[in-house]
Amino acid sequence: MSDLPSELRYAASHEWARVEADGSVVIGITDHAQAQLGDVVYVELPDIGQILSAGDEAGVVESVKAASDVYAPISGEVIAVNERLDDEPETVNSEPYEDGWFYRLQPADTVELDELLTSDAYAEVVAEDN
Repeated sequence: MSDLPSELRYAASHEWARVEADGSVVIGITDHAQAQLGDVVYVELPDIGQILSAGDEAGVVESVKAASDVYAPISGEVIAVNERLDDEPETVNSEPYEDGWFYRLQPADTVELDELLTSDAYAEVVAEDN
């Protein structure tokens, strides 16, 4: 089983969300997702200031094997993007939960976080996919 930090919340579409001390939420893709994609070669990130609703397409991640949409697990305004991924998209493979994050949202409604999956519930989703 791939790494699933218990402090994160997960979407069935393979994104993770981490609440920061300032109330913002950092978003990335899971270790399982990056492993399925293979070597990441390009990441398209949302624009700062963009308003996303839960389930909206927020970007694209491309690998040597495939391209996959990245979705917003919660609603909010994009307040930062990980510019490191422009030059080092492979960071998504090596550090999906740390330096490989995609963007940061100011959440519109924190209740949406409670609707995301726990690490155990996400593990069940991954197991069903295999």
